[in-house]
Amino acid sequence: MAEQFDAAIIGAGAAGMMCAAVAGQRGKKVVLIDHATRLAEKIRISGGGRCNFTNIEAGPNNFLSGNPHFAKSALARYTSRDFISLVKKSRISYHEKHKGQLFCDRSSEDIIAMLKAECDAGHVTWRMPCKIVGINKEGEMFSIQAEAGQINAEKVVIATGGLSIPKIGATDFAYRIATQFGIKTVDPRPGLVPLTFNAAEWQPFVDLAGIALEVEVETGEKKARGHFREDLLFTHRGLSGPAILQISSYWQPGTALKLNLLPEIDVADALIAGKNGIKKNLGNQLAQWMPSRLAEGWLLANGFNPDARVADLSDKALRQVGQSLNHWTIIPNGSEGYRKAEVTLGGIDTRTLSQQTMMVEAVPGLYFIGEAVDVTGWLGGYNFQWAWSSGVAAGLSI
Repeated sequence: MAEQFDAAIIGAGAAGMMCAAVAGQRGKKVVLIDHATRLAEKIRISGGGRCNFTNIEAGPNNFLSGNPHFAKSALARYTSRDFISLVKKSRISYHEKHKGQLFCDRSSEDIIAMLKAECDAGHVTWRMPCKIVGINKEGEMFSIQAEAGQINAEKVVIATGGLSIPKIGATDFAYRIATQFGIKTVDPRPGLVPLTFNAAEWQPFVDLAGIALEVEVETGEKKARGHFREDLLFTHRGLSGPAILQISSYWQPGTALKLNLLPEIDVADALIAGKNGIKKNLGNQLAQWMPSRLAEGWLLANGFNPDARVADLSDKALRQVGQSLNHWTIIPNGSEGYRKAEVTLGGIDTRTLSQQTMMVEAVPGLYFIGEAVDVTGWLGGYNFQWAWSSGVAAGLSI
């Protein structure tokens, strides 16, 4: 005998649990299904185990989508302030770290426990671990073939995320369901991910691995332009750190990154203006403005002699040094992929969904929320806010 529910929510992560809690507390009979043995692993590992659960600045301009206006409705209906109120009600202590990012003081487990408690308050039924074999729509009802038996539901919400971090269970389930029901998708690709470079081209910079500094980085043109001022980290294979994770979501293969490694200083002007009064060699002078290992390594990688006295160098040579630091242009050959990506760009085409409810307009009763949808936030708590907001939008509708 098949179990009967008002709504079946597939995926017990951030968006799925939020949706289930809201719907359950509205009196709906809800089942929450997940294939994992451990609950909400992505929440658990986020923010270094402290869960960067929202950003107080979160708004539509912090998100990328093929339809940039889509996220406005859900984000306006359920804001970061609303989620903070829930966190406070649950007596979870938290702090602001950087640029509006909020983290748990203790552990991401506090957020998981809070969401579990909210689901329990709505008498949500759990089926976990439970693998789904297939979903069909028969008239007004959906039938879900699961390992635990057949489940029938009037509404089905897909909250299974994207392809990022496969080692904790990421799958293409949402995209397969979209294909089955004829729903358009935007090709997925890794987002918030370190970028890599051709090995031969990167060889001069390999010894700089581990060095970090604040930079400005940009890529793209006009509406597709991304620009951030954040910390950059050199790695053995390329570039990482918040600056690169942010810009990676805007970067398109074959296009260049433009980096200013010393955004506070016009290096050429500073060197030329002070040339006659500078007794230091070039490497020591640059080390006043940046890590000394980077200063020496950078000059060697770009064909400059760190031991040359600034006063002995021509203005032209000093301009070349300045150009290399203030206007470094380099083309990545790829990224570290889904293995290291924090999110998945692309997904369910938002033009197929209602922005008020997250329901597929051509398939009444079927919803997609969270990372499965073509809405991707910046680094810094924005993607969790989209999970909460889209989950609430669907939870209020089902």
